[in-house]
Amino acid sequence: MKKLRTRNHTVVLNRSAGGDTGITIMLTLLGIFMFIPMYYTVIQSLKPMDEMFTFPPRFYVQHPTFNNYADLFNLMGDSWVPFSRYIFNTVFISVGGTFGNLVLSSLAAYALAKIDFPGSKFFFQIIQKSLMFTALVTGIVNFISLSILGWIDTYAAVIVPAWCSTLGLYLMKQFMESNVTTEILESSRLDGASEFRTFWSIAMPMVKPAWLTLIIYSFQGLWNSGASAYIYSEELKTLNYAISQITASGIARAGAAAASTVIMMAVPIIVFVVSQSNIIETMGTSGMKD
Repeated sequence: MKKLRTRNHTVVLNRSAGGDTGITIMLTLLGIFMFIPMYYTVIQSLKPMDEMFTFPPRFYVQHPTFNNYADLFNLMGDSWVPFSRYIFNTVFISVGGTFGNLVLSSLAAYALAKIDFPGSKFFFQIIQKSLMFTALVTGIVNFISLSILGWIDTYAAVIVPAWCSTLGLYLMKQFMESNVTTEILESSRLDGASEFRTFWSIAMPMVKPAWLTLIIYSFQGLWNSGASAYIYSEELKTLNYAISQITASGIARAGAAAASTVIMMAVPIIVFVVSQSNIIETMGTSGMKD
């Protein structure tokens, strides 16, 4: 029998230099386009009043000053509620709501994704349907429910509804289904681990990108929330509401308004940058070999 000759060769998949250059240019342009609004906001907060309203707008400052930030803190100091109280309210609501949302969403997602119980598919369909309704649609029902519970004009009126965000539950459930294998969970149970230990020590580390993303969205939403429809006491309101009230006097306080925008924007950006680095690291090291 005649033996067929074969040629051993290695196939190397690689982009061309032109393709890499094109992708780099496109990503650079997109990055600049996304950075411009943040840069302009910071520049506006450093402009004196005579430069702030020049036309056409300038993307640089001739005489930078921090007077706008000083004016903002002076205005906040004149309020009968201490400035530190608004900061405490904002941090407490943001951290408390984010923590509760993460815990409840993770536990419920684990049950729906990895525990077979009667009605699980029905409950998940209800969760999917609830994503179609905005907060404006359910506002009246939420107000009646909170009023019956006696939570109107309390922290619980803002924090507890944040715990029940179905978007976080949906995100965690879908991620657990695709990244947490049943074989690993069964191995943990055979080794004697309890269900909660399996959830905390096995499932949660494997879905770290999902719950870091959930932290970002939940924290940003609560941090940027203004005057709540359920809180009326001035000492319970957030920093965003206080700043909007102080800077609502028109052109005279435009500089303070620009400074307040930078302050409110800085914290969510820092949280996003820190969490994003962790997500990238987790994505790069989460591969598993059979």
